[in-house]
Amino acid sequence: MSADPTPTDAPTVPWPEVVKFVRQLGHDIRNNLNAVELQSAYLSELVTDPELKGEVKRLREMVSEIGASLQRLSAALSHSTPNVILYSAADFIDDVRQKLAKDLPDAAAKVTWHLQLGTQKLEIDPLIAQHALLELFANAFQHEPDVKEITAKAWVDGSDFIFELHEPKVKFERSTANWGREPLRYLSHGHYGLGLNRVRLIAEAHGGTFAAEYDRATSTLVSRVTLPIAKT
Repeated sequence: MSADPTPTDAPTVPWPEVVKFVRQLGHDIRNNLNAVELQSAYLSELVTDPELKGEVKRLREMVSEIGASLQRLSAALSHSTPNVILYSAADFIDDVRQKLAKDLPDAAAKVTWHLQLGTQKLEIDPLIAQHALLELFANAFQHEPDVKEITAKAWVDGSDFIFELHEPKVKFERSTANWGREPLRYLSHGHYGLGLNRVRLIAEAHGGTFAAEYDRATSTLVSRVTLPIAKT
């Protein structure tokens, strides 16, 4: 007869089940938030005092931000199936640069680009693949907001398109052995350790890879995404 489980026994839950639970929980909470939003809109119509109207407005803004945060969390957990098309590698990187300049202008000004791309084409879902590279930039500047410069490189090596992000990191003690494979391990306010896992899933869904290594000689963290060049 097996021993009774002790309070220290922890269940092993497959990652797809965790994703399913979090997305369902987020859906349920958003339904409740929608009800709060309707009630606050009704209150806004009833209230005549300017100060109270201002408070109701702030309440609605807070509810809206919570809903947006849940949507971002759900997106970070999603494992979308790419709808691939033939797309120029050079155009893809140009799209990333434009999106980065629009969404993170201060960060974009700190990026030095080294590109060696010709007329090669990729078979990618441009929007989903773009998200992976943008997540790397966002992650870099989130952890090192005062960094002066980071370097982005893109080139073709044989049958592979390669993108690398080089981040200066004087102190770096983490292992890169399971980079992008440890969701929920490193948590902070508003961040749940899902970004790098999402990058990996996107790269692998396109038949590519994602990895990182730390160069101690130059104190640089190098993140690398590879995608296969289209066979045309």
